[in-house]
Amino acid sequence: MKLTREIKTAILVTSAILLFIWGYSFLKGRDLFVNYKTLYVEYPNVEGLSVSAPVTINGLVIGKVSSIKINNETTKVRVEMQIKSDFPIKKTSVAEIYAPSPIGGKQIAILPTKDGADAVDGDELISSSKLGLTDELAKQIEPLKDKITKLLDNANVMLENINQVLDAKSKENLKSSLANLNETLAQFKTASTQVNTMLAENKSKISGTMSNVEKASANFSKVSDSLAKANIGQTVKNLEKTLSNVDKMMGDMQAGKGTMGKLMKDDVLYTNFNKTSKELELLLQDLRLNPTRYVNVSLFGKKNKPYTAPVNDTIKK
Repeated sequence: MKLTREIKTAILVTSAILLFIWGYSFLKGRDLFVNYKTLYVEYPNVEGLSVSAPVTINGLVIGKVSSIKINNETTKVRVEMQIKSDFPIKKTSVAEIYAPSPIGGKQIAILPTKDGADAVDGDELISSSKLGLTDELAKQIEPLKDKITKLLDNANVMLENINQVLDAKSKENLKSSLANLNETLAQFKTASTQVNTMLAENKSKISGTMSNVEKASANFSKVSDSLAKANIGQTVKNLEKTLSNVDKMMGDMQAGKGTMGKLMKDDVLYTNFNKTSKELELLLQDLRLNPTRYVNVSLFGKKNKPYTAPVNDTIKK
């Protein structure tokens, strides 16, 4: 039986159409010759997730994302997954979006559970999202970014204030101050050189002075040891006892006790003492004016002259 040209053309066109359908489905991530289980999950945001992204369980690839569409009713993103695994996935399992690497796209990891019924074709799983390394880093850098921005703003304001303060006159004054500072440093260097020269010239004298200081320090140490060994406590006690006796003696004198006390407090004794001193003075004056009255040496037996009171009596009774 010979095939006509029309039949060959029809077979060729049909084969081309089937091949096109299979290739189109393959490029879209669907394999017509494999029995898939289709599951769904809705996310608020699927940034970085694309069609044909792997679906894994404990790191093992069990399927792929077949389509990503927006649910008009919930305004969430509805993701369709083709699962080609006999592993029993429960309806309570979580489909978590995660980033396996900082530079790669995102994937879906199914976190299996043991409770609940098995998920069948068309069921919807619980959604979850896990921040990737880049997202986590960006989240931590976000507060730091605000602080850096604020710091830069403050630095900008500070620089503007500095520019306002450093006008032409201020810059000139600053230059003058720096010039004066350089001059001062030069003078300080010169003075330092002179001091070093003076120290070098008087090194022997300084050494002698330090030796004397060491000797004085040694002598002072000896004196300190002597003072430490001396019975200072007994000396202080004796001094206190002596001061107590002196205080007692002064109290007796103030009270008129004893000879000194009576001399200080007894008016009669003072008057008699004063009268006696005056009479003694008169006696001495009369002895000076008339010595022959008291000392009479006569070889021929003269008679004593009668007593005559002194004319120049300078002491009043």
